[in-house]
Amino acid sequence: MSGPVQCPHHPDVHLIEDHRAGDLVCPACGLVVGDRLVDVGTEWRSFSNEKSGNDPSRVGAPESPYLSGGDLSTSIAVGFGGSDSDNTLANAQRKTMNNTDRQMTTAMNLIREMSERVHLPRNIQESAFRMFKEVLDSGVLRGKNIEAQAAACLYIVCRQDGVPRTFKEICAISRVSKKEIGRCFKIIVRNSSTNLEHVTSADFMSRFCGNLYLPNSIQAAATRIAKRAVDMDLVAGRSPISIAAAAIYMASQASAEKRTAKEIGDIAGAAEVTIRQTYKLLYPKAAELFPEDFKFETAIEGLPSS
Repeated sequence: MSGPVQCPHHPDVHLIEDHRAGDLVCPACGLVVGDRLVDVGTEWRSFSNEKSGNDPSRVGAPESPYLSGGDLSTSIAVGFGGSDSDNTLANAQRKTMNNTDRQMTTAMNLIREMSERVHLPRNIQESAFRMFKEVLDSGVLRGKNIEAQAAACLYIVCRQDGVPRTFKEICAISRVSKKEIGRCFKIIVRNSSTNLEHVTSADFMSRFCGNLYLPNSIQAAATRIAKRAVDMDLVAGRSPISIAAAAIYMASQASAEKRTAKEIGDIAGAAEVTIRQTYKLLYPKAAELFPEDFKFETAIEGLPSS
């Protein structure tokens, strides 16, 4: 393998690159040490209008499998370059883009924005893009609010891919009502082969405990408490989120890392009173709910009774 390029007469001198000619030149003696270098810079000059903020360079959007033609089509704007043509190319592209592509582009931007607000990874966004494309092509949600459709798709893929978000969380990051998102969700599930596993309290334990900065031992105990409570039919009619929150409350109160019902409710998106009501259902059977190897900082007899 060859070493670094250097001048044979002045090996310690830093070479100068002549970008115009593509040469490496020794500044001490003028010797051209290397030629025909590849310019890795941009291959165009941009004469953007500083007032409009537009940059009419000839580079298009990246390829997208969700748009017709992969979004690699070319639009030619007649009269481009004149003083009144700042937005000519953009307008031409909007006119030539069909309605399906416009909706898909809007939905992708919305999904990307919502995903970033709740820190969802790129693969979840891609799954939501695919689901929205399938729904759009099927026409089952024709006439429905695009943002509601996008939010419903995001909620579904989060559950499918094992990173569920609560319905309340999805509603909070969108600008449409819970009712609209709920309608779209029901229509998608009813008209597709989407298989949604039943959400359990365990699905939320890792995220809730992580956001509360609780150690793994408390997370494991809370998971065991919630599962035993369901198996013993102590929490019939309660949502998985309420059960998870109450189990975390019980496990943390028995440890050195205590968290209040309000702190847990703020993270879980559950009302403090709801957590306490669910906890009251667990309390009488607390001795049977905790793991056998749990290290109690506060004995069961010392736990809050409500």
